[in-house]
Amino acid sequence: MPAREDPADVWIGPGASIAEVPEGARVGTASIRRRSQLLALRPDLDVVELRGNVDTRLAKLAAGEVDGIVLAAAGLRRLGRESEIGFRFGLRALTPAPGQGSLALEAPAGSGDAAAAAAGVTDREALVELTAERAVVAGIDASCDTPVGVCARHTEGTLAIRGYVGLPDGSEHFYDEVEGDAGQPVALAEAMIERMRDAGALDLLERANEWTGS
Repeated sequence: MPAREDPADVWIGPGASIAEVPEGARVGTASIRRRSQLLALRPDLDVVELRGNVDTRLAKLAAGEVDGIVLAAAGLRRLGRESEIGFRFGLRALTPAPGQGSLALEAPAGSGDAAAAAAGVTDREALVELTAERAVVAGIDASCDTPVGVCARHTEGTLAIRGYVGLPDGSEHFYDEVEGDAGQPVALAEAMIERMRDAGALDLLERANEWTGS
């Protein structure tokens, strides 16, 4: 894993903050996670499905099909379209998808030369963050079709994991954070899972899966 890009979600459209987005704005996204979190923040928004690559979605916004869109900062930066960003969501407001902003190099099992070459460009902090996020996802049996956000970030020598679970309409949701030894990402992930379980977030996730048919 090379160094990670900013994992945050960003807003493109009118307004310099979520509070300044016009009431009832039509917001495009294909992500059930983003839909859940946007409606948890602003129940008045009209969140609609918007698919396509970054250029296609920006073109639909320019054509007036939606009033605003939410995308990953990483994708816009890598395409040289960072100037389109209106504002960046905080990691608590919109907790990113696990692995967002990360690039992973894969090779066939047992391919020593490929593994050695990949190790030469691997950023340890990025690898630790992704390891923690993947452990949470596996532990709660989440997928890209579930309204779940998990983001691990290094903070002054420690690792902080943020976790979100919600219903697709944002009417009920869970958010929590754990922080600890960056050298124990899986143990820290297990601590987050335990907090989710104790708070009823896994029951909430089961209800969300029934809602979406996942």
